[in-house]
Amino acid sequence: MSDNMTAEKQRETAMVDLTYQLLHEKGEPMTYQDIMQSVAAIKNFRKEDVARYIAQLYTEVNIDGRFVCVGRGLWGLKHWYPLDQTTDSAVAASMKDDYLDDEELEDEETEGDELEIDPSGEGD
Repeated sequence: MSDNMTAEKQRETAMVDLTYQLLHEKGEPMTYQDIMQSVAAIKNFRKEDVARYIAQLYTEVNIDGRFVCVGRGLWGLKHWYPLDQTTDSAVAASMKDDYLDDEELEDEETEGDELEIDPSGEGD
């Protein structure tokens, strides 16, 4: 996180506001797991604290209008995306890209797997 915020102030700042600052500074979406780990490090959480606050932060990020889920557990800032792009369309676009990547991978895997047929009908 930026140096303009003291460690004391960071620990006092709400987790959802730290999440906003993390994403703003990184400039690209982050997985929720990475967000929670970063917030936990800033706030000096123990494992028990993470277990206690993980659902709370997820709920706060979900209901806070500054954030948008862009698919597969990735969260970004809403102002990074066009106004007409809703969470559902962002997820659909991400899923479509993943689906196309999976299809390309399957095509590559099956290219060399074609069966050779003996036209004479005589086996081995």
